[in-house]
Amino acid sequence: MKNVRTALLFGVLIALAAALGLAVQQAPPESTVPSVDNPGPLGLRALYLYLREGGAPVEAHRDSLEALPPGTRTLVIPAPEARPVSDEEVAALEHFVRGGGTLVLLTSHEKKQAQPALALWLELELGPLLPTRERGLPQDTQDVGGTTLNVWLPAGALYGLNGLRVSRDRGITVGRAEAVPLAGLENAVGLWRLGMGQGEVYVAAGTDLAENRRLELLDNLRFWEALATRGPLLFDEFHHASAPPPPLSRGIWAFALQCLAVGALYAVSRGTRFGAPRPLQPVRHRSSREYVASMGWLARRSRVERELLPELARNLRQLMQDRLGIPLALSEEEAARLLEQRCGIPAGHYLEAREHLARTLDQRAITPRDYARIAAQYARLEAVVTGRASFQPE
Repeated sequence: MKNVRTALLFGVLIALAAALGLAVQQAPPESTVPSVDNPGPLGLRALYLYLREGGAPVEAHRDSLEALPPGTRTLVIPAPEARPVSDEEVAALEHFVRGGGTLVLLTSHEKKQAQPALALWLELELGPLLPTRERGLPQDTQDVGGTTLNVWLPAGALYGLNGLRVSRDRGITVGRAEAVPLAGLENAVGLWRLGMGQGEVYVAAGTDLAENRRLELLDNLRFWEALATRGPLLFDEFHHASAPPPPLSRGIWAFALQCLAVGALYAVSRGTRFGAPRPLQPVRHRSSREYVASMGWLARRSRVERELLPELARNLRQLMQDRLGIPLALSEEEAARLLEQRCGIPAGHYLEAREHLARTLDQRAITPRDYARIAAQYARLEAVVTGRASFQPE
């Protein structure tokens, strides 16, 4: 009995392990979108909840940036890639900053030009790779792939801060003359400040300062606390969501209805018989002899075009060049001499055919019989040139 219980217990444990393994395998991959709705390592959910629980007026803005809520002091744009920031929104952002607002732009490590309008406005470019630095990190804390930025100028929201923890990736460069580097390592800059009117713009290389995985390292959280004390703070969520597909226009609907109407009319016309069926007409196919007679009658009525005769001579000369290597630029006498040497056609025979063609061209009217005689003569010459026949004097 004891052995049975032990076997049953092992069976239950194996079933639970298999179920847990299956659940882990079927778990969806972690999101990489830096959104306040993302609780994963790369999300901003922890920062959003921390500021809200601390009493800071923090909200997620899910509308266009052209109309920010009144009283907004700080706007955070965390590397959106799903929807581009329009030129109209950039103009509204500049008006917001010059009026005393604070803009925090967290660029994307993967796509620095994911927002071309913002990159053009602030003249953003890729910077050098940030070196590795573990300064200030506790000994029992592991941050693989991270580095510590030195705060060069503790001004604005960085007042009183010493170091920021970010990913070891490429820095950012702000090309505007009034931009000031605030934090970085060696020649790589990870955070810039740009004064504009009565407000300011912070540009960071990546979203690492706000991500859940590094929020509590070094002075990252103190940077956001300093911004939250200024007043209402908004996180842009509008550009993390893809734009809805445009609705179908009235013209497309009208076209679709017309197609349906035409299809219904065709179905009714093909499916409904109007009156008694007509008897089938016997189909009599024309014989080959009728076709030949028709072609002969057509040939008798047609006239020979004068341009066909020079074409015979040009085709022969072209064939002589392709098969025998006799250039087209040679005179007829020289070409006839080479023709006699290379394939045995007497030069006089070739020149006689050429003279016959010239005399026929001088005639006022060219009959089908004349054309047929010259065509046959040139056909015999072409057969000898191509090697399909040997020369036989007439």
